Amino acid sequence: MSSSRKHHIKSLMLSIAKGLLEEEAKEREEERSRHMEESCPPVSMPRSMQEMQELCREINEKINVMDEERYDLNIKVTKSDKEIEDLKIKVQDLMGKFKKPVLRRVRMSADAMLKALLGSKHTVNMELRANLKQVKKEVKEEELRDVGDWRKNIEDKAGMDGRKKMFETEA
Repeated sequence: MSSSRKHHIKSLMLSIAKGLLEEEAKEREEERSRHMEESCPPVSMPRSMQEMQELCREINEKINVMDEERYDLNIKVTKSDKEIEDLKIKVQDLMGKFKKPVLRRVRMSADAMLKALLGSKHTVNMELRANLKQVKKEVKEEELRDVGDWRKNIEDKAGMDGRKKMFETEA
C-alpha cells in the first residue's frame, strides 16, 4: 500500500471518529438534561411557613434516598474492583510469567535483617557483650574488718576534742 493511500485512509478514520465523538457528546448532554428534568423539577417558592417546611422535608427525603444509592453503588464498585484484582492475579498465575522486580543492594546490620525477617519474634541481640556472664568481684574481708561500727567513729569525732584527735592521728 502506498503512503498516500495510508494517509488517506488514516484521515478518513480520524474524521469518522471525530463525528462519532461529537455524536456521543451530544447524546451525553441530552441524557444529562433529561435526567435533570426528571430528578429535579423546577422549584416553586412557597408563600407560607408550612409550605416551606413541607418543601424542606421533601428535599431531605430525596437527599436520604440519593445517599443510600450512592453508598450502594460505592460498595458495588469496591467489590467489583476487588474481583478484577483477583482475576488479574489468576490470569497472571495461569500464564506462568512473573515480572521479577529489580533488586537493590541494601546495607543492613545483622540485627535489622533478623528483625525484618522474623518480625516481632526477633529478640536475639547480636552484641557479643550482651551474652557474656556477669562475674562479681570478691570483696576483700580485710577492708570490712577495718571499717567497724560507724556510730563509734562519729562519737569519737564529735566536738573539738574529736577534731583535735583527728588532726593528731593524721600527723
